[in-house]
Formats: sequence, structure tokens, C-alpha cells
Amino acid sequence: RRLLPLFLGLFQGALLLFFALFVTYDEPSAQAENASQVANKVYSTFPFFQDIQVMLVVGLGLLLTFLPRYGLSALTHNFLLLNFSMQWALVLQGLLHHFHHGQVQLDLHKLLISEFAAVTVLISVGAVLGRTSPCQLLIMATCEIPVYLASEWVIINCLGVLDVGGTITIHVFSCYFGLGVSKALFRAGQQPLHPKETPTPGSDLMSLVGMLILWVFWPSFVAVLCQPGDAQHRAILNTLLAMSAGAITTMVASSLLERDGRLSPGHLQNGSLAGGVVIGAVADMAMPPVAALALGSLSALACVLGFRFLTPLLGRKLALLDQCGIHNLHGLPGTLGAAASAVAILVASKDTSRSQFSQQALCQAAGLAVAIGVSLLGGLLTGATLRLPCLAQPPEWLCFDDSLYFKIQDQAKNPRPGNTTEEGALALKE
Repeated sequence: RRLLPLFLGLFQGALLLFFALFVTYDEPSAQAENASQVANKVYSTFPFFQDIQVMLVVGLGLLLTFLPRYGLSALTHNFLLLNFSMQWALVLQGLLHHFHHGQVQLDLHKLLISEFAAVTVLISVGAVLGRTSPCQLLIMATCEIPVYLASEWVIINCLGVLDVGGTITIHVFSCYFGLGVSKALFRAGQQPLHPKETPTPGSDLMSLVGMLILWVFWPSFVAVLCQPGDAQHRAILNTLLAMSAGAITTMVASSLLERDGRLSPGHLQNGSLAGGVVIGAVADMAMPPVAALALGSLSALACVLGFRFLTPLLGRKLALLDQCGIHNLHGLPGTLGAAASAVAILVASKDTSRSQFSQQALCQAAGLAVAIGVSLLGGLLTGATLRLPCLAQPPEWLCFDDSLYFKIQDQAKNPRPGNTTEEGALALKE
């Protein structure tokens, strides 16, 4: 309880000092023509930026509230990690890529790229949601951001991978980083089902609302970095088609897999978004609309089957804990999207010279391998770091409970039977 404010206070103080010394805004344009170009760029980018803000703060925050007694913590920790990771990414990117003449010039595009880096943290945290303390999550974000920036630089700048929507650089990377953290942090495995882990109709409803918000705004996330014009238009259309097909396929697969044809809220909350994950690597490519529909359906099917069969299998065979099923929503569709991008490049080469296109397809596969390898290694090392006793990992019987981190008035006025002051003090001490 002292470590969290101390860590955040020192971080924000150091950031204030860094901004005071090294960060400034772009020089104002002297010519009216340049000023008009800057204004048009801001007006064309900021609506996308606002959509992404709604996705991350509201949509993703609500999506994580499926745990009935951990909703306050899920929303608040998601909001905290977004702001912390974005500022940390701004500092690192400024020092590595934008430090000229002793200054870092800040603009909306750099802020947007920093938010994309923060997305990786928000996804990775899903693997260990509810079983980690805020201090552990902040250390995880501190370690993940530089690993992500290095991975993204190798994939995009060195290998030349095409990935406008972050299928490989964001979704695949964040998935396997989170799974690496989970494997190293919970080496002995966990109970198959925690008493506070079962969703309720109210928590499932809130999570479903979060999915709907993400579903509506997802095309902005995919299209924001595309070239304005045909590429951006094509990316928006492909994303809408893939997500629409994914939503219908999710309901079909869930109904067939569940008893009496009833739908699983968990399948709907995740499978409906799988089309947005898979389409990112091919969103701006010249492909027929039927390809977007097919990819959306395949990704949703892979996601639902992953929840039904693969997650229990990984839990039994590898003692792997994946609390939010990020492997099913981000790992499987992300891998499928990377493979689809290589195929799309090879198909596009049928009327031209194949050598250059074949080389690009190999680069897509190499980018996928780099994302998985670097993220797994970084996640395992980060998970080992999170085992330090000073980071206050909650004991198993206190996981998934808001009362450990929040002052809840109803509980203060109406304590539960048998929950004495001495028991509460003992719980906090442990």
C-alpha cells in the first residue's frame, strides 16, 4: 500500500522533469499552405484517435468486468495501465527515434503510436487478470513497453512486414508476452476454478456491452495508420465485413457446441471481435470482399474452438493459466492473419514477377516468428521478475476481490456474516 503511490509518484515526477527539459511541440507553420496541411492532418486523424480512446478506456475496460467481484479493479487498473504505458512509451520513443538537437517534438501521431504500444500491455494483462497486484502490473508494463518497441522496430523496419492493423506487432506479440508472464509467474499451476471466478448474469452483461463498444469502433483502430484514400477506405470495408462475419459465425459455433443450443456469453464476448484481429495484416491489401468474410468466419471459429477445447488442454498439459483467453482472441486469429497476409501477397504475384512477392511473403512469416519468440522470452523473464516478494502478489484466497484494493461503502455498512475486523486485518496483513 506504500509501494504503489511511491512508484507512481516517482514515475510522474521523473516524467515531469523529462518533459520540462526535453519535450516541446512542433514548430508552428509559417506559411498558410503548410498550416492548412497540418490542420487537415489533425482533423483527419483526431476522430480516429477519439474512437481508439473509447475502445481502450470504455470498451476494453468493460470487457474485463466479467469477474463479478473484480469489476472496479479491472476498470481502474485498465485505465491506470493505459495512462502509465502511454507516457512510458512516449519517453522511450522520444529518446530512441525522435531526439534531435536535444529536443523531442511532440505531435498527435507520436501520441497515437504510444497508445498502440500501450495496447500491448492492456491485452497481455488479460492472462493474469485478478491474480496480480497493481505493483506487479506496473512492473509488467515497464518491462513490456521496451521489448515491444524493439520487436516492432525489427519487424517493421528491418524485415519490412506489412501490418497496418497490428495483427502481428500488437496482437500476436501481446498474447504470447502475457502467456510467458503467466507461465513464469504461476509455475506451480493454479486451481482449475476459483470460488470468485464464476461470472454472474450482471457481470456478463457488462462485459458484453464492452464487446459491443469495441465492435463498433474497431475499424478506426485498423484504418488509422493507413494511407488516406483508397487504402484507408478498403481497410474500413474489410474490417466491417470480417467482424460482421465473425459475429454470425460465433453465434453458430457457440450454439452448436453448447448444450441445448444455448449461447455462451464468453464466446460472444470474444469470438465476435476475432475478425478485427485477423484482418489487421491484410486490411489495406487488394483482395476480394469474400476473402474478408472468410477470414472473419475462420477467426471466430478458431476463437470459439479454442475456448472450448484448447484452453482446457493447455491448462492440463502445460499448467498454463490464461484468465481472459487472450490466446483464443489474439493469438490464434493473429497467427491466422499473418498466414493470410503471406497467402494474399503470393496470390497478388500471379500476373507479375514472383521473386519479390515471394520474398515479402517470407518476411511476413519471419515477422510472425520474431513476434512470438521475442514476446515469449520477454514474458518469461518479466514473469520471473514479478515473483519478487516485495511486489505483494495477493494470496490465492484473496484473488478476484475488489475489497483488497478499494473502499467499498456497502461492505463497510453491511459486513458479511463472520467477517470480523480481526479477519479483515489478518487478510490485509497476509
